[in-house]
Amino acid sequence: MALSLQIRQKKSLKIRQTGQDQQRKRPFMTAIKHFELSLRTETYDYRTPMKFGGRVVNDVAVLSVDCEMQTQSGTAAGQNRGLGSMTMGIAWAWPSKQVDDETKLQAVIALAGELAAAYQAVDQQGHAMDVCHRVSPLQKAAAIKVQQELQLPEAIPELAILLAGSPLESAIFDAQGKAAGVSSYQLLSRDHLTHDMGHYLDQEFDGLHLSDLINSTPVARMPLYHLVGALDPLTDDEVTEPLDDGLPVTLGEWINRNGLSHLKIKLDGDDLDWDVARVAKIDKVASESRDVDWAYSLDFNERCQDEAYVLELLERLEAMGGKVYDRIQYIEQPTNRDLESPGQPTMFRAAKRRPVVIDESLVGLESLRLAASQGYSGIALKACKGHSEALLLGAVARHLGMFLCVQDLTCVGASLLHSASLAAHIPSVAAVESNGRQYAPAGNQRWMERFGDFFEIRDGQIPTGQLNGPGLGYGSDPCLD
Repeated sequence: MALSLQIRQKKSLKIRQTGQDQQRKRPFMTAIKHFELSLRTETYDYRTPMKFGGRVVNDVAVLSVDCEMQTQSGTAAGQNRGLGSMTMGIAWAWPSKQVDDETKLQAVIALAGELAAAYQAVDQQGHAMDVCHRVSPLQKAAAIKVQQELQLPEAIPELAILLAGSPLESAIFDAQGKAAGVSSYQLLSRDHLTHDMGHYLDQEFDGLHLSDLINSTPVARMPLYHLVGALDPLTDDEVTEPLDDGLPVTLGEWINRNGLSHLKIKLDGDDLDWDVARVAKIDKVASESRDVDWAYSLDFNERCQDEAYVLELLERLEAMGGKVYDRIQYIEQPTNRDLESPGQPTMFRAAKRRPVVIDESLVGLESLRLAASQGYSGIALKACKGHSEALLLGAVARHLGMFLCVQDLTCVGASLLHSASLAAHIPSVAAVESNGRQYAPAGNQRWMERFGDFFEIRDGQIPTGQLNGPGLGYGSDPCLD
């Protein structure tokens, strides 16, 4: 009798297993069947110049991608077509002086067109993660083609390649979620995404799934990191060109209007006295404006020559007394982005004092590992490097216990909403950076009716819980409604 029962159990197990295998072979009803992409651009002037890393920026081009998609179930994104959008921050992604800015922008937009063609040529079926994974190996060849066609004197750098592809990726993820009628983050579950992280990365991550480390729903609210650029006036006596557009000009005015509590401070990295004085004055203005638990991040944009500069800055700020040193939450990209260059400084000692994160250096898993081996203790995620990479590297950082922050690229409109959506779904991210509202508010105007609280900040917070709709959560572009 026992033997007969055992045989029946084995047969039952085999039948169930066969059924599971057949289910895995059949495409999920939420899987992509076919999609088409179209690109469009727009440009916005800055209301005031932004200086970072020794460069001054006065305007921004925005590349938006629309995605018409059909899933295996036969449903389509319909009127709520997939939307991806990103500011083309070439000064950040391609700082070389060998090519002028106009040509750089032309090259990045042309590369986006080549990558769109690649997406149309590959197997489009499956999950958005899988489709992006298929195109990833084709990116460098597309960049070489653009370089040759435009006769560029140098290769398009990896950051600029990722930048060109980022709105394409977000449009595809957004369209899949909208066509399925659910959040794109819910589609990261095992019910919709078959492969584990090892499939996209390497065997170290076999058995780990994105849904183990990325939340399917956004947190309700997150603090906002406000940028204090190197040219931004802190007090009335520093205003050299008054603006009459109804928006704040000085840091104190911004703090009072938006109820800020988090400041991202751009530093010189090559003038210690100026940097110390700048942080001290910002802290004074902040303290006098609001009595809250302030948090600061210090961004050197690669300008420091070595770790000693960072350490001396921290020591001098600590020696000043008061609360300024304790308010420093993390330090961003102190030295050159090329971590493989000979004699690249390590950050072990600085990271013992505060988390030190890579930004410009982060272009994939290998750069993350190299940074960790050099003492960096965290990473800065940006939607402008691609949605799939942000998900994967965010999950890796969580798995490894690294410090995590999400930053933007002077994002406006849908690009800022996407960045906020990303931050709101990754546990341990403490705040959202948003500075497009400071420098290019015109890019937010058509989104104000639906998402005004993301661009006119109250109590220093943004209501990320609103980004819980289908797709990436921000709906359709108002200009296409």
